[in-house]
Amino acid sequence: MRMSLTLVVLGLSCVSAFGAGGDSVRVTAQVDTSRDIYAGEDFQYHIIIDGARQAGQVDTAPLNPWNPRSAGMQDLSRTVTQIINGRSSTQVIERIAMTYLLTAPVAGRITLPSVSVVIQGRIYRTEPVTLNIAEPGTTDLLDVEIAVTPSQCYVGQPVELAVRFFVGQDIRNSQFNIPVLANDAFRLEMPDTIPAGASQSELAPGVTMIVTQQTTVHKGRRAELFTLRNILLPQRPGTFAIEPVTVSTDMAVGRTRSRDPFFDDFSFFGSQTQYKRFQVRSQPSSLTVRPLPAENRPAGFYGLVGDYEIMAEASVTKVNIGDPITLCIKVAGGFLKPVQWPDLSAIPDLARNFKIPEQQASPVVENGFKVFTQTLRANNDSVTEIPSIELPYFSPTKGQYAIARTKPIPLEVAQTRILTGADIEGRQSVTLSKEVEVIRQGISANYEDPDCLVDRTFSPLAALVSPAYGLLWAGPLIALLASAGARALGRNDPRKQAAARRRKARVVVARRLKTVLAASGSERPAQMVEAMRQYIGDRFDRVPGSLTADDCCRIIHQAGGDADAAGRYRDIMAQYEA
Repeated sequence: MRMSLTLVVLGLSCVSAFGAGGDSVRVTAQVDTSRDIYAGEDFQYHIIIDGARQAGQVDTAPLNPWNPRSAGMQDLSRTVTQIINGRSSTQVIERIAMTYLLTAPVAGRITLPSVSVVIQGRIYRTEPVTLNIAEPGTTDLLDVEIAVTPSQCYVGQPVELAVRFFVGQDIRNSQFNIPVLANDAFRLEMPDTIPAGASQSELAPGVTMIVTQQTTVHKGRRAELFTLRNILLPQRPGTFAIEPVTVSTDMAVGRTRSRDPFFDDFSFFGSQTQYKRFQVRSQPSSLTVRPLPAENRPAGFYGLVGDYEIMAEASVTKVNIGDPITLCIKVAGGFLKPVQWPDLSAIPDLARNFKIPEQQASPVVENGFKVFTQTLRANNDSVTEIPSIELPYFSPTKGQYAIARTKPIPLEVAQTRILTGADIEGRQSVTLSKEVEVIRQGISANYEDPDCLVDRTFSPLAALVSPAYGLLWAGPLIALLASAGARALGRNDPRKQAAARRRKARVVVARRLKTVLAASGSERPAQMVEAMRQYIGDRFDRVPGSLTADDCCRIIHQAGGDADAAGRYRDIMAQYEA
């Protein structure tokens, strides 16, 4: 209900801005206040550019205390065409919305300062935006923990990040704030495989976590445990503070009787669950990242950190020169995603004795192995083996570099036999009989008797009186008549008619707003007021013609409790009534 009213008010604001601003560029800042904003939560900050179809360069430095992060851009431009008395008129409404995610650190009244936006070399400034940040409640029915494993590692060593959220009551609309995910000292990577029963959840644009759920006992209470996991790859050495994770959620605190069953969008007959906003915060942690030693670094090392094994097998071991040999290389160990294709051309014996195609198939991860497959061809009969393949890595358990090697694969390579013309033509000639034995009976026989033909002619009259055909055409007809009768009865029900008007109120007002935008300047105010009255009349079963701006404000406030949306609706309506 509240979201529906907010969308309608924002739509009216767009029309109002277009009517007042003409063709000039206008830049404004907006924050959706249709729901409360709580300390520690992210909220959306929109920069609206009217009169241009390209994004501007935004200086977000004034917003740094709220950690601004770009959340994308949306082109809201549209073209409105109207035909009156055979004459067509077209208006282009240009509108760009640039969205940023901000985080409210503490509760209280805050003012987001003006920011500058450069559009086609010209500087525009937004107006400051004032917000009330609420303080969420606390409860022992919720708890959150963060863990990084291991707590001491090397640069490039995979570290498992696990956020465990314990829930002892029904919740909804949860929001996670995990500061370490925004730290440029780490690169976020998805695990090699996703466990059975797990799902993927996008916490923010480009940030996806693996989520599992199970029932457990936490602090003596039965609770649902939601675990969010991912892999962190440290990019530089140092000791890093793992800041606390904050989770805000709506938790059920009881049940309440519905206030008025008339408004079906926000209440219903009987009781409904009552929710309250709560927030929990984890304890801080830390992670120590050591640098990789510079001494004894083997050739071909590309930053692989972990404990790995490598093995290889060939599809055949007895071949002729030029015959294909499928070489399968398997790597096992910890985190397999960073493992790269072995450079086969850098192995002297392999490059000298085999033809190695430049094309490489994409590796796959299966059964705990990363599998690389390549086709080789021996180019001489002196080849006796596929040489060993090396994989250099740094072992964090031993604290030193190591090299894993495959075992050489023995081969027997024979010379290729040269084909002669006789081999191609065939050494023996075979005389083929040209006699064809005639089969007089059976499936090859031809039947010419007219009795073999069956009369398959179709008679419409026979089909009409046939019981089988009667069911085919009478069934759909009966169903159609029954459906039409039911719909006719439903349309005559006043309660259903009122419910239909309420459901379609937003769609109807959106269509009328397009007509308002296409109207001339003198006609626009009256049409706007009529559209706003009609929306309130349809949505709340009131008589549209007698509604004033104050009436609409009171109705909206009583229905959804959103004083801000109600006041904006009244102001816009009063502006056009003046």
